[in-house]
Amino acid sequence: MAKEVVPEEGRRRRRPTKQGVVVTQQLIVETALRMLHEHGRDGLTVRRLGIALGADPSTLYRYFRGIDDLTLAIADELIGRALRGWRPGGEWRNDLREVGLRIHTAYLAHPEAAVLTASRVSGRANEIAGDEAVLGILRSTGLPDTDVVRIYQAFVDQALAFAALDAASLALPEAARAADERVWRATYARLPAETHPNIAATAPLLVARMNDSAYPTALEMLLDSAAAAVRLHLAAPEVAAQTGRRRQHPGEAWGDG
Repeated sequence: MAKEVVPEEGRRRRRPTKQGVVVTQQLIVETALRMLHEHGRDGLTVRRLGIALGADPSTLYRYFRGIDDLTLAIADELIGRALRGWRPGGEWRNDLREVGLRIHTAYLAHPEAAVLTASRVSGRANEIAGDEAVLGILRSTGLPDTDVVRIYQAFVDQALAFAALDAASLALPEAARAADERVWRATYARLPAETHPNIAATAPLLVARMNDSAYPTALEMLLDSAAAAVRLHLAAPEVAAQTGRRRQHPGEAWGDG
């Protein structure tokens, strides 16, 4: 049975831990992020958290229902860090681009945490604020809400998917990551044109690009698609008006005065 979380006013530790700090929810989240960085996902346990905090492991349950609840708080923290200090500039495409790049950067700063949380939905304050901001940017274009939600879903899923993909690469052991990166030069660049003409023709370009994240390129492609939808929507009234005029005066379409 899940443990009941103690209300904020009743869970504050009045005395410092052995390390001289007062345990708070934020401190636990920050400590968990550090542990993920140092020990990986398997190293994040209640016992190790207690040791790192200098407190009894049961202290965690005064703030979270367990490790999964803490995981959701970590997800929300990453979103909060991504959007910290951000303000919309008023041009929807630039604003959406900046939000996407901020999310990607924030997640890659904590690759183990990114892999752990990218697929989660926390429903917490920072996540909700981020969703509200992105939806607001898209609705400012004048698109109908059906298109807004379609583009919103693609934008969010794309950002988190690339964050998870790129973070998973960064989370690999150094030797494994270096070996993966060498494959493009050591294997693909040496394939003969007789058997692999397309790879051979593009090998220098593949070597130059494939070890870098494709997220900026993919993001621009999504923004291009969204911009096309906006143009189509804005042009629709004029197209309808022109169609109506042609129906009222069919002869004009054939040059009849």
